[in-house]
Amino acid sequence: MVKLFARFKKDESGATAIEYGLIAALIGVAIIVGAGSLGNTLNKKFDSIATTVGGASATTGGGAAK
Repeated sequence: MVKLFARFKKDESGATAIEYGLIAALIGVAIIVGAGSLGNTLNKKFDSIATTVGGASATTGGGAAK
């Protein structure tokens, strides 16, 4: 029984797997936060472009070329 506990105490494979799992989870969270931030920035930029283009077409008579 003592040998079983000694062997269990020396076994670190479970701890290593948990560490890798935590690292993978942190990387996943970083990717999600980064993608969300990038998406918000791109959305604002495209809204700005759409407003500029919309204002330009309204100034020039609006609509497609004839």
